[in-house]
Amino acid sequence: MDTVDQISGPLTGHCLCGSVTFTASELSPRCHICHCGMCRRWNGGPSMTVIAKEAQFEGEENISIYDSSDWAQRAFCAKCGSNLFYRFKQSDDWFLWAGLFDDQSQFVIAQEIYFDNKPPGYSFSGDHARLTEEEFLKSLGIA
Repeated sequence: MDTVDQISGPLTGHCLCGSVTFTASELSPRCHICHCGMCRRWNGGPSMTVIAKEAQFEGEENISIYDSSDWAQRAFCAKCGSNLFYRFKQSDDWFLWAGLFDDQSQFVIAQEIYFDNKPPGYSFSGDHARLTEEEFLKSLGIA
């Protein structure tokens, strides 16, 4: 993560019911949008996440974790169902849902991934990267 693109100071957030709260630090303001079928099914639409190097959670007993692939896991609040984070199992990065943060004013769209899987019913405007599934997986060394 480029240090120029870090938000100074930690940010806080919580799930819909407040049973899970968190503080995230070393946070990028760059919002990543995913159009893969798994994210769209899990969210009911595209995911919108920001990356943090550190995250501390309170109410961890309310966090359910689902291994959605061999290389990633997703978590949600067991009480209200709010999506909380996505993590690559081999990474320290937390992909936290942008809508969970108490202050979302510094977030900007940086890229869309799995752009070739995006259904035609919606579009995000702006000049940002749009990677196909193949381009994104190659960038991770997976494909």
